[in-house]
Amino acid sequence: MTRTYVVTGAASGIGAATAALLTGQGHRVIGVDLHDADVTVDLTTHEGRTALVTHVTELSGGRIDAIIANAGLATESTATVAVNYFGAIATLEGLRPLLAGSDAPRASATASMASLFPVDDALVDACLAHDEPAALHRAQQLLDEGQGGLIYGSTKRALARWIRRNAATPEWAGAGIPLNAVAPGVIRTAMTAQFTSTEEAEKAILQMVPMPLNGIADAPVVANLIAFLTSVENSHLCGQVVFVDGGSDVVIRGDSTW
Repeated sequence: MTRTYVVTGAASGIGAATAALLTGQGHRVIGVDLHDADVTVDLTTHEGRTALVTHVTELSGGRIDAIIANAGLATESTATVAVNYFGAIATLEGLRPLLAGSDAPRASATASMASLFPVDDALVDACLAHDEPAALHRAQQLLDEGQGGLIYGSTKRALARWIRRNAATPEWAGAGIPLNAVAPGVIRTAMTAQFTSTEEAEKAILQMVPMPLNGIADAPVVANLIAFLTSVENSHLCGQVVFVDGGSDVVIRGDSTW
């Protein structure tokens, strides 16, 4: 059965690997990115988010089967907040009505194992309050204070919490839509090149992000998980943040899920 998927961040990294995998399986993929995509928009802006919904609606004829909100940044910048949290939520909520015609609607977002690291509570709270001006202001304060390293993990924790809070609601579970997220560890992509380009760099990042099972992963590893989460077969996973991190979650949190 051919399905129609929307993949944001489709031009590189995990998004490109996911788009290639799904296309190879015979599905239709509407790729979204800043360049080299079916829909070229900037998800840091309200205009870009609106254009995303308009263009995807036009290209799909108003019906899709799955949303993969994967686009993200890992820079110490306010743009990381705009894309990682507000862009992801706008993608999921804006495209959700297009899932109504699917026999097996699905949705996935890309969080990160970085959500396990210390975060800035004020930034997380501003995101979850859907107060983008406040969130961007707090991110700028962190940058001014030399605490920009907290931004990325904070956006990913906020995204994971949003998934948990919304997955079982009438709008998602009540409409038969499994909403889940993946939380990758260090993945070998252009975004992580500074951490994976040399043996010394890899040893250093693995001291910070322990990955005892097979070490640093390639993008197709995450793509395979996303493909399952958004497949017909996944009918009952609801609000799960699935860590595909070579064991980082286990090492850092132990048995804290009980």
